[in-house]
Amino acid sequence: MARFRRKTCIALIALVLFALIVTVVLKTLTPEDSPFSSPFGMELFPERKNDNQIQKENDNKPEQTKMNDSAQSDKLEATLRKFPPPNYYLHAFYYAWYGNPKFDGKYVHWDHPQLPHWDLKVAQGYPQGRHVPPDDIGSNFYPSLGAYSSRDPSIIESHMQQLRTAAIGVVAVSWYPPKISDDNGEPTDDFVPLLLEVAHKYHVKVAFHIEPYKERDEVNMFTNVKYIIDKYGEHPAFFRYRTNTGKLLPLFYVYDSYLMNSEQWAKLLKHTASNSIRDTPYDAIFIALLVEDKHKRDIVTAGFDGVYTYFATNGFSYGSTQRNWDSIKAFCEDNNLIFIASVGPGYIDTSVRPWNFQNTRNRINGKYYETSLSAALQARPDFISITSFNEWHEGTQIEMAIPKTGLTLYLDYLPNKPAIYLEITRKWAAIFGGERRKWQD
Repeated sequence: MARFRRKTCIALIALVLFALIVTVVLKTLTPEDSPFSSPFGMELFPERKNDNQIQKENDNKPEQTKMNDSAQSDKLEATLRKFPPPNYYLHAFYYAWYGNPKFDGKYVHWDHPQLPHWDLKVAQGYPQGRHVPPDDIGSNFYPSLGAYSSRDPSIIESHMQQLRTAAIGVVAVSWYPPKISDDNGEPTDDFVPLLLEVAHKYHVKVAFHIEPYKERDEVNMFTNVKYIIDKYGEHPAFFRYRTNTGKLLPLFYVYDSYLMNSEQWAKLLKHTASNSIRDTPYDAIFIALLVEDKHKRDIVTAGFDGVYTYFATNGFSYGSTQRNWDSIKAFCEDNNLIFIASVGPGYIDTSVRPWNFQNTRNRINGKYYETSLSAALQARPDFISITSFNEWHEGTQIEMAIPKTGLTLYLDYLPNKPAIYLEITRKWAAIFGGERRKWQD
């Protein structure tokens, strides 16, 4: 019996040794990327699919994409149904010059310098230097979205939602030609395609607010208007307005238009001028900034199509003084001009102009804004423009702001909620729409 056990053990040992030798030999013959070298073995081999199965899956991919796109479209449409319809006669000035390190490599405009007074003696009594974001920004209020970048797609989405909450139909984006910027910012023309795309999703239109770039004259104005229309004019979000003559034309706001004399403008805007933009593919509606009373005649001589008043400070200029709006409207009617009254929620820019208290206008919990809107409606303007959606440096924004505590003291919208000025705008957009219909009857 013992001999039998011994023979059995010897046989088992020999069998085990044989198995080990075979395993080692197979291992040496197996390539490194073979599934046998993996502890998961055959599980790494996918099930072999025949050509019919592969073709069927490929055929289903476009269908799946269509289903996803359809679901997203349905979701967006459901979101849009929650908003009031956009009023395309209600415009808001929009600034796309903000930047932060995540999207722009640095803070842009939020670090705006404190500008010195032109009188050196006065300037000595006020602080100078740059703001240091994100907690210290060049604004008397603090945005609910923080020190954002205008290039952030999620920010533009949020802005469009806020605009639609307020029933605003058109944003007039501050625009400089390519590679040109304001004194404190970076070029922003490359941002326009993204703005147009997101605006289109929300049924918001985009107009252009042409800034007084260096050496602006009638020649480069033609060039730049041509550039805008050639590059953006076919986009469905590009704003066009049907005139009394039936033409569907772009509308351009021209900031500080008075910096060019009327003779220069006439070369561009008068039909009789040899190099006129009129009756060309680049014809448009040009809206001049009305600052002083004397500018009215210059605007007519220049060949502009209308006027706007821009400033949110009642009494700051002849044009922005609300008691003058009735007479400005009458002047526009007499000269076949469009009148665009500009309203604002208030004004304060002491974060960037520490000495400029005289132009501050307290918001009075929304009463200042409502008074401005009421005065505009009384003058029966063709459009109303809002100064502004997000000019944070001058405290004219209706964008949502939040209370913020820290070393820098900020104003806020309390006791109201952050969306208070969007809600006021929404209410008056409906009133304006109703009044316009009455005026046309």
